[in-house]
Amino acid sequence: MLEIKNVNKKFKNNIIFEDINIKLEKGDLVHLYGMNGSGKSTLFKIIGGILDPDNGEIILDKNLKIGAVIENAGFIENENILFNLRYLYSLLNHFDNEVEERLKKLCSEFNLDLYNKEKLKNYSVGMRQKVAIIQAIMEEQNIMLFDEPTRGLDQEAINQFFKIVKTHYKQKNRIIIIASHDLINSLNYTKRLVIEDKKIYEKEY
Repeated sequence: MLEIKNVNKKFKNNIIFEDINIKLEKGDLVHLYGMNGSGKSTLFKIIGGILDPDNGEIILDKNLKIGAVIENAGFIENENILFNLRYLYSLLNHFDNEVEERLKKLCSEFNLDLYNKEKLKNYSVGMRQKVAIIQAIMEEQNIMLFDEPTRGLDQEAINQFFKIVKTHYKQKNRIIIIASHDLINSLNYTKRLVIEDKKIYEKEY
C-alpha cells in the first residue's frame, strides 16, 4: 500500500502541491497525467524519498522497494553498463551470479549487451532510457515509477516495455505508476490520476 496524505510542496514561492491525497493498493496500474511543469517528477521524487514534503506524509507498507525512471537518469558516465547496474544493485543487495544472469536476460530483451565495454556517456538517449528501465525493475521492486518511460525508445523497445509492465502488473501484484502524455490504452490502467491546479484528482477515462 502507498498513501500520500495531506502533502504540500513548494519551491521558494512556487507552490507545486496543496494538500494532496492519494491511496494506492497492490495491483494498481496508474496513468498519471499533467501538463509540463505540473509536478509529475516532483511527485515521484517525494514518493521515492528524494525530496521531502513541506507538510504531510508518505505512508508505505514495510519492506517495500521502489524503482524509478525519473527525468534524466544518472549514471557513472565513465563506466560500462555492467559496472553501473552491478553498482546500483549492490547498494542495497548482494550481487551474485543469479542476479547477473537476470540482468543479462533483461539487457537481451532490450537488445543491449550486458558485457559491452562502451562507457555510458557514449550511449544514445534511447539506450540510456533502456538502462534506466532495467535498473528500475532489476530488484523486483514493489513500487515502480516511470516518468515518460518511452522517451527515446524505438517501437521494438516500447513494445518490450509494455510487455514487462504487463508481466509485473498482472503476475506480481506491484504498484506501477506511469507518467505520460500518451494514454497507452493497451496497458489497461486501473486508475487515472490528473494533476490540475496544484491538486491531484482521480478521473474516469
